[in-house]
Amino acid sequence: MNSNGNFKPEITAFTCIYCAYMAADTAGALHLQYPANIKLMRLPCTGKTDVRYILEAFEQGADGVYVVACSLGNCHHVRGNERAQARIARTRKLLESIGVEGERLEMFFVSGGQGATFAKAAREMTERIEKLGPSPLRR
Repeated sequence: MNSNGNFKPEITAFTCIYCAYMAADTAGALHLQYPANIKLMRLPCTGKTDVRYILEAFEQGADGVYVVACSLGNCHHVRGNERAQARIARTRKLLESIGVEGERLEMFFVSGGQGATFAKAAREMTERIEKLGPSPLRR
């Protein structure tokens, strides 16, 4: 919470070093605003997004987590983003089984030049998590 009582969510975004990180860079270069509460974690490929990383992000205080991958069919590691998509679905079920809303976890697909799409995803996640409130895992 900030001083005026409004909840400001902490959000972790896992990005691949190709499309997603390039899209974040493009958003910055175009001066596209997206919330400052987003903590970017770079991965070689979103296919490397381990369930453990996601759970650790929540355990360390994230109110929401999202993964930003290359567009489907356009992964630099062929099917890494598809593997990540399957892991996200499994992790959502796991979160729900421990009392955390599955909507706190999301996946977006962007290409490198889509800075506006990247910024929109950050805003969309922030708005969603603001409605849900603080994570039940917050100490």
